[in-house]
Amino acid sequence: MNDYVELNKKQKFSETDSFTPHRYRQFYTYFPINPRHVLDVGCNTGRGGEVLKGLNSELLITGLDCVASRLESLPKSVYQLAVNSFSNQMGLADSSFDVIVAGEFIEHLRDDDVEPTLNEFFRILRAGGRLLLTPPNPAYLRLKLTGGSVTGGAHLSEHSHVDLKRKLQEIGFSNVKICGSGRVSKILGSRFPFLSVYGSYLAVADKTPNRTKT
Repeated sequence: MNDYVELNKKQKFSETDSFTPHRYRQFYTYFPINPRHVLDVGCNTGRGGEVLKGLNSELLITGLDCVASRLESLPKSVYQLAVNSFSNQMGLADSSFDVIVAGEFIEHLRDDDVEPTLNEFFRILRAGGRLLLTPPNPAYLRLKLTGGSVTGGAHLSEHSHVDLKRKLQEIGFSNVKICGSGRVSKILGSRFPFLSVYGSYLAVADKTPNRTKT
């Protein structure tokens, strides 16, 4: 697990990515009604949480990251709690969050840790809660034309929208929707009919009341 820490420390771009504020504004448009407790997974230095808090000052935001030095930079006026943990075993209470956001995060996991992480998300979400994920899109047309890949460096796995939707549904999530994200969404919005124009995509998944993990 320690190699997760070292790999992510080396990815300095994540601390300055100019798209981060837009990504979190997009997240907020998909928040359920009257959200309160939010978990920001892979929160980094907290720039995304600042956006959410600016949109809704009533949010109680917890930040989780495996890199302890980044958590030290979280603005205390934004984050009520900082958790230094890996996502596949978070040690957080059952049914404790209304919303989980994980922007450009899941690709940082090895394949073996993806399903345990999604199970953890389901466990700690309250009934009626919502999970919001934005992975890089392996079907992105630009990647196809250039022979590029979404993996490399700290990116250890790729997730097609079809496979991710299936995994979420198998775990017990419902109302799973896929929308466009990434920089192109600033021009085309999130609902252009061809997902391949987007460099990343947004997966929206609900934990329906009275539904247990399958």
